[in-house]
Amino acid sequence: MNKLLIPISLLLTTCTAVLQAQTSSQVYLFDLLRTSDTTYRFSEPKLLSGFNPDGYNNQPSFFSDNEIYLTVRQAADTQTDIYALDMSAQTLVQVTETPEGEFSPKRMPDYYFFSAVRQEFINGDTIQRLWQFPIDRMSPGKPLFKYINNIGYFQWINANQVALFLVDTPNKLVVADIRTDEQTEIATRVGRDFKILRSGSIAYVQKYNFGDWAIMEKTLDPYGRDAVPSKIVNTLPGSEDFEILRDGSFIMALGSKIYRYNRFFDEEWREIADLRFYGIRNITRLAVSPGDKIAIVGTR
Repeated sequence: MNKLLIPISLLLTTCTAVLQAQTSSQVYLFDLLRTSDTTYRFSEPKLLSGFNPDGYNNQPSFFSDNEIYLTVRQAADTQTDIYALDMSAQTLVQVTETPEGEFSPKRMPDYYFFSAVRQEFINGDTIQRLWQFPIDRMSPGKPLFKYINNIGYFQWINANQVALFLVDTPNKLVVADIRTDEQTEIATRVGRDFKILRSGSIAYVQKYNFGDWAIMEKTLDPYGRDAVPSKIVNTLPGSEDFEILRDGSFIMALGSKIYRYNRFFDEEWREIADLRFYGIRNITRLAVSPGDKIAIVGTR
């Protein structure tokens, strides 16, 4: 399946009335250029999800600067599948096509495989396991854990360890080993987004009472000793998704605006962009590539 990417500028000039009427989630791409210590320019805008204008498009994940995988549900479908976009070749490929749903794709550390959460229907129950799929799509893939089946989201730490958001009461953040299914609890009452920092620590959203949320950092001690988490910054009100730029600063979104926080220089979040000009009113997720491209999930 091959389709062209659609430049957002063309879409806005030809389909404005349609876009204003629809409320489905869409994925946009910008080049991100730092112009000074505190300012950024968002340029070369494109709409990546024009092939599915009335469906669900979410969870962008950069496999390289020019390859991005998306979680997609076509308007006529009931489950999500994984799609791959090659922005250099201007092609789109449906990677998974199963009766079950796959979401949250990420490239694995060995680069030959990617992983995603699969919703499996077993004996009348629905379970969510982490699966491994080959990049070349030469085999159907396999589950990575035998016993862990309540996985919502994940981030790879190394070839054998992965941080998992487990759907529970309350939700939990754990580190699990794919060789043994062994788990080490990191925190409870956490948000869905978390990142592995260059230092090897993990950054995650701690959800306290009454909407008082904060991005926390915790050392992942290789010897299993517990570490006390430290607070990085309060989140923007109601926001739990964040990304980390090459300089180590954090970005979050609220409404149409994107904010940046550098823990070494800033006392609070600073606005760096307002994407209302592109008709993007509600930004829900962000993803940044190694070469400073930014993918944005938003609704109009």
